[in-house]
Amino acid sequence: MPQSRVWRILRKCLRIRGYRLQLLQALNPQDHNLHFHFCMDFQQQLEEDRFAEKVAFSDVATFHVCGKVNHHNIHIWGTENPHAMMEHIRDLPNVNVFCAVSSCKVYGPFFFAEATVTSINYLDMLQLWLMPQLQEDSENLIFQQDGALPHFHFDVRAHLSANLLSHWIGRASHNDSPLLTWPPPSPDPAIFSYGVTSRIAYTCPPMPRDLPQLQQRIVEAVAAINRQMLQYV
Repeated sequence: MPQSRVWRILRKCLRIRGYRLQLLQALNPQDHNLHFHFCMDFQQQLEEDRFAEKVAFSDVATFHVCGKVNHHNIHIWGTENPHAMMEHIRDLPNVNVFCAVSSCKVYGPFFFAEATVTSINYLDMLQLWLMPQLQEDSENLIFQQDGALPHFHFDVRAHLSANLLSHWIGRASHNDSPLLTWPPPSPDPAIFSYGVTSRIAYTCPPMPRDLPQLQQRIVEAVAAINRQMLQYV
């Protein structure tokens, strides 16, 4: 039997499919209008007195013991570069961290016990940890989250619409009630807190030897972010 025929039979039996890389962070033509209208709407909101002071921007990042901070799983900076290489060490100890940043306060850090942030543990964090703090500080606070899949889950959006009616910004559907719809994909202002945190957490030699020490350094780094720094941002 010819080798090519054998390969076709094996391919059919095993249902082998080639992996196709998808650029999830790429901008589509229709996204430009969404960004434009969001900027116009956000600018209009900023004209309201003290609107900027009411917004709490949030984000999740993964910190590794080795000193690496991942905001996304993969970055592709060019579409045509056959010589590009990326080094990635798998299975390093890491922790997923949530923070929210307002003009006067940092909410966090919150360490997810699970290895992956899902809609279930993200919703638990909102209900049991973040929302009580936001409601205690002010009834007028506006919560922002990006368009990550756990944030877009129906239960998460339903919880935000029920508890923060027209007081949240995020990726939404027609049945939700956000103040503004977060356009995909947009730069996240809360990355500021992770930039400061990673710089402080990893600059004190030696590097963290384990996750408890890394978490302690992150806590200390977040505590070092003062009100003046937040006002400047």
